[in-house]
Amino acid sequence: MSESDIDEISGVETTGHEWDGIKELNNPLPRWWLWTFYTCIVWAFGYMIAMPAIPLFKGATPGLLGYSSRGDVANKIAEAKAGQAVFVEKIAAMDVVDIVADEELSRFARAGGNAAFKVNCVQCHGSGAQGSLGFPNLNDDEWLWGGTVDEIYATISHGIRYEADLDSRFSEMSAFGADELLSREEISLVARYATFLGGFEGGEETTEGHEIFLDNCSACHGETGEGDIYIGAPALNNAIFQFAGSLEAITNQVNSPQHGVMPAWGTKLGDATVKQLAVYVHSLGGGQ
Repeated sequence: MSESDIDEISGVETTGHEWDGIKELNNPLPRWWLWTFYTCIVWAFGYMIAMPAIPLFKGATPGLLGYSSRGDVANKIAEAKAGQAVFVEKIAAMDVVDIVADEELSRFARAGGNAAFKVNCVQCHGSGAQGSLGFPNLNDDEWLWGGTVDEIYATISHGIRYEADLDSRFSEMSAFGADELLSREEISLVARYATFLGGFEGGEETTEGHEIFLDNCSACHGETGEGDIYIGAPALNNAIFQFAGSLEAITNQVNSPQHGVMPAWGTKLGDATVKQLAVYVHSLGGGQ
C-alpha cells in the first residue's frame, strides 16, 4: 500500500486501514463539531467543580456553589408552610362553626381537608367519599352520629368504637340470635319487618314482626325506624343500609351484628387538620 492511498470511487485519501477489502476514508470531523465537543468537555469539568456531581459513600461532592435541587424543594415547601401557618393557627384557635362562616378560612380549610382526606380516609370511604360495604357514604344526608359540622368534627376527632379514646362514640347492637335473645322464628319475623321498612325485596309487614320490633328494636331505631343520631342507631325506614340492604343481610345483622371501628384522628393528625377534615366533609353536600 502506498503512502498516499486514494480511494478510486470517491477520490478521498484513505487512512490506511483496511478490513475485508473495505478501506476507511480519511474524512476529518468538521471544525465546528470538534470545537463544540471540546467546549462540552470543558463545560462538564466546570459543572463538576461548581455543582454536586461526584458520588460518594454518603451523598456527593457539594460543588463550589453548594446548590441542591432537593434542598431547593425543601426550602420551597418551608416557604409554603410558613405562608399557610397564619391560616392554620387561626383554624386551630377557632370553633369549626366559625371557620365555616369565614369565607377565606373555609376555602383554605376545604382545600386542606381534601388533601388530608385523600391521604387518610379514602381507604375506607372511597376517593369520592361514596363509601362502600360497611363504610358510610359521606355525600348523602344520612348520618349515624349527626351531620352538623360540630358533630362531624367530634366523630372524626374521637372516632367510633375506638377503645383508646375515652370520648369515642360508642354503641353496639345486641346479638339477638347469637346471645339467644330471640328465637329463630322471631328473628325471621323482625328481619322481614325491618326489610319491609327499608323497602327491600322479601320484606313483610306483619303484626308479629311489628310487635317484636317495638319490644326489642324501637328503643334505639325508633318506632317507625327513623333511627337515633344520639346513640348512632341507623335509620331503617330508607334504602340506606351500611351492611347491605337485603333480607339475608338484615337477618345476619339481627342474628350476629357487625360493628365498624373508626380511629380517633384527633391524636393522629392534630386538631387543626381534623377541623379542616370536618369542614371538607361537611361541604360534600350531605352536611346538615
